[in-house]
Amino acid sequence: MNPGPTRIFRKLLAANRSEIAIRIFRAGTELNLRTVAMYAQEDRFCLHRFKADEAYLIGQGKGPVAAYLDIESIITMAREKGVDAIHPGYGFLSENAHFARACARAGIAFVGPRPELLEMMGTRQRRAPSRSASGCPPCRAMRIQFRTATRR
Repeated sequence: MNPGPTRIFRKLLAANRSEIAIRIFRAGTELNLRTVAMYAQEDRFCLHRFKADEAYLIGQGKGPVAAYLDIESIITMAREKGVDAIHPGYGFLSENAHFARACARAGIAFVGPRPELLEMMGTRQRRAPSRSASGCPPCRAMRIQFRTATRR
């Protein structure tokens, strides 16, 4: 598998908040990257905003959860600010294939799995057949959960 051409990143956006974002900034700083925070209006005094080299308000008026899930606003801000790569952290957008594709369309690297892998992994019910086909047996609790879910 060829991962594609090597890219040099200069500016990293953490598409997350709080401690998760701070950890991403620490790693970025160790790699000599400029770090960028995004924050919802409700998080304007949160520490992650002040730990990054740059910080920008996103999703104004949408509330904190909707702001952090506003893919269009995040991509627009990232392009305007010259972001090379976006690290989603975990939760929020980290397993969102649509977000990973939006990053690619914008010419921004998504720090995570390729969109097609995110889609393949999908939900727990979608993962079980893929895992079995690859020869990786699920644990007993997962088999019971999967059988229960498919009966519904």
